[in-house]
Amino acid sequence: MKFVKALTCAALAALIATPALADYKKEYKVSTVLPAPFPWGVAAEKWVELVKERTDGRINLKIYSGSQLVSGDQTKEFTALRQGIIDMAIGSTINWSPQVKELNLFSLPFLMPDYKAVDALTNGPVGEALFKAVDKKGAVPLAWAENGFRQLTNSKHEVRSPADLKGLKIRVVGSPLYQDIFTALGANPTQMSWADAKPALTTKAVDGQENPMTVYKIAKIHTVSQMYMTRWSYVNDPLLFAVNKRVWKSFSEEDQAILKQAAIDAGKVGIEASRGGDEAAAKEIIGHGVTITELTEDERQKFVDATRDVYATWTKKIGADLVKMAEESIANR
Repeated sequence: MKFVKALTCAALAALIATPALADYKKEYKVSTVLPAPFPWGVAAEKWVELVKERTDGRINLKIYSGSQLVSGDQTKEFTALRQGIIDMAIGSTINWSPQVKELNLFSLPFLMPDYKAVDALTNGPVGEALFKAVDKKGAVPLAWAENGFRQLTNSKHEVRSPADLKGLKIRVVGSPLYQDIFTALGANPTQMSWADAKPALTTKAVDGQENPMTVYKIAKIHTVSQMYMTRWSYVNDPLLFAVNKRVWKSFSEEDQAILKQAAIDAGKVGIEASRGGDEAAAKEIIGHGVTITELTEDERQKFVDATRDVYATWTKKIGADLVKMAEESIANR
């Protein structure tokens, strides 16, 4: 009898310590901007697959791409995640930067010269600091993925210097930093969501845009007269896997570990899809008659020089200590 009583007490203790499966939702909403076959969507689909597989179907995630959970306005995604309108998200550091100012770090013009520099940030003390900043703002960060280095395209002419950008209407994402960058370069930046960008390019309401190589290829941006690309890799767009705090606390520690490791593994798949697709994308894009301009070091430096004041201004807004840590991490990569 004492043995049975002990077992009963142990079972009750386990139930108290671990959230009951009955408290789990049948399905968790995962927000993204881009679906597969974009690398963004590839990472999201892999996360869904791994979580379902590793929990034997106990936890099911459903992807809502196109920022549909926030009516297409990706800059509202983090707020919706924090409020619980969205359960989970794989979000752009650019899109979340209005709410988490430290994430503007990745958009400092010409901070990161290559992928090793990106990795030095996300996999080091800078990445840890950014995770803390996201957590402080109300979401639980789990892992990194990547949208890629962003390249410039337009429908007018080849761009080799800031002077070539003068007066061009360029669609930019909803971050004030991008307004400042393109204003400094002499362009006329226009903020709009990705959902509105392609129609605007089609009607020539704007002359150009900037996006990673794989996005240009998969979205067939050459079909909206974007026949000139400048491959300048001026910023990178890492992605973050994150979960609403209330939702996160509803999971057992075991399931939290599964969700996190699945995000890490899915992020690696997404990063490979992004980086591995660049050269194949470039070859295909050239096949469509697009002119891809590769800048010389001297030409690239002119863009760097033209945006130094923007870099300095935004360093203060992001946090001088964080930017210094980033610069040192990149120098020591």
